[in-house]
Amino acid sequence: MEHSLALLIDAENVSAKYINLITDEANKKGKLNYRRVYGDWTQPQIGKWKKACTDYALTPVQQFSPVSGKSSSDFSLVIDAMDILNSGKVDGFVIVSSDSDFTKLAMRLREAGMNVIGIGEKKTPEPFIVACDRFIYLEILKEQDDGDAKEGEKKTKTSKTIDNVTTKLIQTLKTTIDDLADDEGWAYLGDVGNLLQKKQPNFDARNYGFQKLTRLIDSTGKFEIQKRENQKGHLKLMYVRNK
Repeated sequence: MEHSLALLIDAENVSAKYINLITDEANKKGKLNYRRVYGDWTQPQIGKWKKACTDYALTPVQQFSPVSGKSSSDFSLVIDAMDILNSGKVDGFVIVSSDSDFTKLAMRLREAGMNVIGIGEKKTPEPFIVACDRFIYLEILKEQDDGDAKEGEKKTKTSKTIDNVTTKLIQTLKTTIDDLADDEGWAYLGDVGNLLQKKQPNFDARNYGFQKLTRLIDSTGKFEIQKRENQKGHLKLMYVRNK
């Protein structure tokens, strides 16, 4: 059954140029029952969001900022999120912002059993990232959108937005595999990916220039990968273990 989600966007903190990437990524996670964008629409800096609202069926939420330099839209987004939570009509939230002010909100939603996905730029403070079940970087989505899958991998490896595969990452992969391994050291790759996500909400193979976790793991030369027959379907199951 497809999950029902609320997409809540902080227009004063995120550029409208990302809207197609935001909606594409959010739609992969479930059905967007709510699509709201928050900001002071009298301010010229968020003017481009007006067209985005029309093109992507987003509901603009007006919130005046009575004091210069202070954002009232953050409070409006939080209040709406709690109202939506109490309605019982969604299974999760997609919060689009790079603002740490939403850290407590993400924590509260998760306490209520909601799945919380954050989307923002790499400047996002760590507290908001770890408060989410998963956090996705807009720069990585932009890199991916700039070319097709094969060309994207070659291109993004030299990009400034792509992270290097470090010794620390390899050690995290090894530890995660050990946590899930059977008596022979093999771990199901799907479970490895899920546990990595819990340990590091911002973990994504695309952050390192790879479309899939399998390709990232294989590129290090530190792991064995095995394909096994799936008794319930045509797709093969992927298993991995430390060398």
